[in-house]
Amino acid sequence: MTPTIRIGIFLVLTAAALSAQPSYVSTLHGQRVPRLLIRGAMVVEGVGTPAAGPRDVLIEGSRIAQVGRMSDVAGIDAVIDGTGKYVLPDFVNMHGHLQHERAGVAMDPLDVTKLWLACGITTVRDVGSGLSKLKVDGPARRLHIFPFFTGPRTPEEARAKVRDLKAAGVDGIKFLGVYRDVFDAAAAEMKNTALGRAHHIGVEETNVWDDIRNAPAKPWRYTVEQWYGIPDASLRDGVQKFPASYNYANEVDRFRYAGRLWRETDPAKLTKVLAAMADAKIAWDPTLNIYGASRDVSRAQNQPWFKEYLHPALAKFFEPSLESHGSYFFNWSTEDEIYWKGNYRFWMAAVCECARLGGLVTTGEDAGYIYQMHGVGPLRELELHQEAVFHPLEVVKHATHHGAIALGREQEIGRVRAGWLADLIVVNGNPLANFQILYPAGNDAGKLEWTIKDGIAYHSSTLLSDVKKIVSEARKNETLKSTAQTRR
Repeated sequence: MTPTIRIGIFLVLTAAALSAQPSYVSTLHGQRVPRLLIRGAMVVEGVGTPAAGPRDVLIEGSRIAQVGRMSDVAGIDAVIDGTGKYVLPDFVNMHGHLQHERAGVAMDPLDVTKLWLACGITTVRDVGSGLSKLKVDGPARRLHIFPFFTGPRTPEEARAKVRDLKAAGVDGIKFLGVYRDVFDAAAAEMKNTALGRAHHIGVEETNVWDDIRNAPAKPWRYTVEQWYGIPDASLRDGVQKFPASYNYANEVDRFRYAGRLWRETDPAKLTKVLAAMADAKIAWDPTLNIYGASRDVSRAQNQPWFKEYLHPALAKFFEPSLESHGSYFFNWSTEDEIYWKGNYRFWMAAVCECARLGGLVTTGEDAGYIYQMHGVGPLRELELHQEAVFHPLEVVKHATHHGAIALGREQEIGRVRAGWLADLIVVNGNPLANFQILYPAGNDAGKLEWTIKDGIAYHSSTLLSDVKKIVSEARKNETLKSTAQTRR
């Protein structure tokens, strides 16, 4: 990949030049030209304001130089015709996992990063990362590394762990299953650093009140993941009514009764919790997409993009298994799905109430688990935020500007604005009218034409073709392994 193209590539993709499209795509894909112009598109800035246009977006190097109507296009190196198209900021994935294997089957990380790019995602907060990911390079390098907070058993060890992680160069820390005194000590050590915090609060000693007590020095840099710890802090009777046979370590039990949690909350307590989150500037990253299979497992198992883009490592990991986290669909019943449908109604209403009270809501995917594929997860998240009764402009704001705020990067990503990094998508159609056009397969597929990251233009169909080849080769290798094992 070369970072620039020499002067002389002036290509205009217009009705008169459609026959030149293949060479245009192959020339521009994966390249950063000195001056790239997106001509005559509708622009959605990302902060909740309505689409406006036609407007031109001039990109110089890695940044947006100008947004508006431009009559003089002298010195432009490449032009994308935006007629009938929409330009939006790229999506910020606040809960991603760059995975190298699933269920013991190796995965090429390019399968993940190219799917992210093809689906309009250039910035990913990798929660639960290993420190080795600090060295990851490639087309989705903008990873914000949040390793698990593992090991400390005492407050002293917690403080030392925070100092070690900060020295290693991480962007933040993900907490899960931490005792209250250990969490408090780590939070105090983090208070005056630039480190972000993601908290997956399982059914444990801590809940969201502990996050509220340990509020960020910089607003919105700390997030609560999924819903964990929020309904737990709002239960009518203080604890959830688990049956006597319940075993939290058994994921069938765990997720079955997670589907009954929200209906046990006290509305007044919940409102108090959500208002306190907003006051403390604790953001909420609900990742609504990740538990969709729990309310409709048949839909989740038969997603159309699985046919060509589902890596065999993920396919194996998704199969019901007590060994694979989130693969809990043993005897999943009509009753389970009905409870989960109700759970979603309560959950979505709480997310809306949080926003109404002034809270910051973001979007993430948590893909690689529970029938959720990388890249597609954040697109499904957009639909689910709209299902929660957010306006499409507000949904886009959650997925762009709000994610930038939560990462402390609101002055450089998450908006179509001069001076900001050129992180954009070009869509052949209006995603505000139908988020489904962004998907890589299905009805009206392939409308997301370009993902631009740091001024480098990536042609989505080309990326998807690359993913298809990676998946096809991996499937072939798995078939050969299976055949060899059978012969033995």
